Amino acid sequence: MSAFDFSRLGRSTWSSVKVFCSDTVNGLWAVCHHTLVLFGLAGVGAALLLTHRADLRAQLETRTLGWLQAREEARTAVVTPDFDAALRVALAEPDAISRATAADPSELNRQQAAVAYWLARRYKVAPEPVSRLVQEAWAVGKQANMDPTLILAVMAIESSFNPFAQSPVGAQGLMQVMTRVHDNKYEAFGGQHAAFDPVTNLRVGVQVLKECIQRAGSVEGGLKFYVGAANLDADGGYGGKVLAEQARLREVAAGRAVPIHIPLAPTGAGPAVVQTTAPAAPAATTSDQPAPAAPAAASAVPDTPAPPHLERVASAH
Repeated sequence: MSAFDFSRLGRSTWSSVKVFCSDTVNGLWAVCHHTLVLFGLAGVGAALLLTHRADLRAQLETRTLGWLQAREEARTAVVTPDFDAALRVALAEPDAISRATAADPSELNRQQAAVAYWLARRYKVAPEPVSRLVQEAWAVGKQANMDPTLILAVMAIESSFNPFAQSPVGAQGLMQVMTRVHDNKYEAFGGQHAAFDPVTNLRVGVQVLKECIQRAGSVEGGLKFYVGAANLDADGGYGGKVLAEQARLREVAAGRAVPIHIPLAPTGAGPAVVQTTAPAAPAATTSDQPAPAAPAAASAVPDTPAPPHLERVASAH
């Protein structure tokens, strides 16, 4: 009787263990299954969000690339001896950061960050310095009562965000300001060499653009003055390119997806009066247009000042 009871107890225990193991396995399988479903739904949601938020997508790409580069540098540092320690100490300058024209894109609001990342990708420049320029364009635009996207569009067409750009006739910096014509505007910034400081060039360029718009009475006319085509029948498509780029920037600022690979020249536009989007690009104008008078001749009449960028057209071939 005792053996029979132990046998039944053994079978009962074994059955309980099997039920417990089966329930445990099924429970783990259900947890894993639901977890994978949640991860899948989260991935789909993240993909949809990134599809409609170009700024977040660009920020994620930048951070991922930065993480990969940091890992590679850390791995290399382990196996590479430091041969230049003394030179690194000799060249160190902790205050150099104060000269840098850069800002953390994450510090910008959503609208500005979207514009900064889009410009960085379109013109193949780092997002940090572009973020600083976007911040400045918004701040200066508010003071000058000017749309910041117009300021950035002029900057894009003039120099492609190259702060060291210079045309054959001396238009310099981000906004290609004629430094020797507007040298008085640089006095407040310490002198003409400030033309190559990105923020200073932006501020002076906005002053020149504002004067041009006020004199012409419209943005379109002001752009014609700005490029130095005030005495010509047309600006060769310059104004159209600037306004087209401004329209794209407005779309980006509004949160809409805008392709980065779009030609700068608007449909049907002729050759530009002067091309300053890259330092090596030659100036061009229509062959049947006579060269306008030099600024010196215009300045002979005190009440008729020369257009700020007139010399840029004088150099056209």
